[in-house]
Amino acid sequence: MLAVLTSFAVTAFGIAPFAPDAALLPQRLVTEELRIPGLEQQLGYLAERSIELNRSDLTRAGDTADNLLSRLGVSDPGAAAFMRTDRDARRLLDGHAGKMVQVRTAADGTLTELVARFPALDANRIGSHFTRLTLARSNGRFLTKLETAALVPQVRLGSGTVRSSLWSATDDAKLPDAIASQLIDIFSGDIDFHRQLRKGDTFSVVFETLTADDQAIAWNGGSGRIVAAEFINNGRTLQALWFQDSGKSKGGYFGFDGVSRRRSFLASPMEFSRITSGFAMRFHPILQSWRAHHGVDYGAPVGTSVRSVSDGVVELAGQQTGYGNVVQLSHGNGKSTVYAHLSRIDVRKGQRVDQGQRIGAVGATGWATGPHLHFEFRVNGQYQDPVRVARESESLVLEAAARPRFHQLAAAAQSQLSAAESLSGFRGDAE
Repeated sequence: MLAVLTSFAVTAFGIAPFAPDAALLPQRLVTEELRIPGLEQQLGYLAERSIELNRSDLTRAGDTADNLLSRLGVSDPGAAAFMRTDRDARRLLDGHAGKMVQVRTAADGTLTELVARFPALDANRIGSHFTRLTLARSNGRFLTKLETAALVPQVRLGSGTVRSSLWSATDDAKLPDAIASQLIDIFSGDIDFHRQLRKGDTFSVVFETLTADDQAIAWNGGSGRIVAAEFINNGRTLQALWFQDSGKSKGGYFGFDGVSRRRSFLASPMEFSRITSGFAMRFHPILQSWRAHHGVDYGAPVGTSVRSVSDGVVELAGQQTGYGNVVQLSHGNGKSTVYAHLSRIDVRKGQRVDQGQRIGAVGATGWATGPHLHFEFRVNGQYQDPVRVARESESLVLEAAARPRFHQLAAAAQSQLSAAESLSGFRGDAE
């Protein structure tokens, strides 16, 4: 076979020199007009069409009708005058900034249509709906229309690497601050974000973003719930998936092994703070003596939200010597928690609260030398280390009947997280 192939090769080299040289062949230039059927008709149609321009922006604090329209490229004194006087149109400039505005203008800059989207005017629908304001020119005059429509969730991906802090990492990844807060909530049972975060830690998230007419909303961070997440902390991989068992429960986050990430007690009564005094002996700054510190102190600015670390009932909501404004919650089985030195109290005695619900705000009331939260955990009246209790608290496990559906969702989430991680690699290659 090799001999046959070799002979073909020799034959090929023998024939090639007899091929004509293309450079010596005669050449001629042919020019021919191409006629496109109906071209004149198309040009006429385009000439009849008016040119329209579209722009979008967000409202800013202090905006007036004139400077908002100018920023959007609209040159129309009549439209500005209408916005200043019409009750519905004025809603665009009232209240908070950040309203999403789109305009369509004619070639000369006059306004054809303005559409604005902002949080629902109906207080009962904020968070689930939005208000759409349409201002349009019709027969030489402007008309407005207000509508309420449902926000629609869309799934998005994101990932990042910690260089200095989680907040800067999520900013670099173009993720809303609400996503960073949710990551902390989801993994705080396993990661002490005050002390255990490491440079080079990575995260990937699959999350819902709320949209108004297919546009990601600009208010409230624009984000909904994290659907799935992965956090690699100091080489340890942690994963979470939101799961609700066919409406039988209010849902929660589970590891991909089916074990709930929601422990009986949260690791901290605040989303982000720092421990200034632990559960140990200390020199009391006011009494000027060494005493047992029966709780944990968290340093934070006045007004920082304080949350319940577990489901419970309010036993005390008022003032107490030394503690200042204080809330005490009962969690059953002899377990209770205390939140002291509050600047405000947001619950009342006898009220049921859920894990993570706001119960007050950090202050410096009572025997406090500065703004902080004093937090205690008691079992049958005996003081316990809150940090140790949170670490050792039990987790829920999925029922057997729910596992097939859960594992199907987990497999899909794993693929999405892998895709999110590849996005991070793509950004890194581009830098």
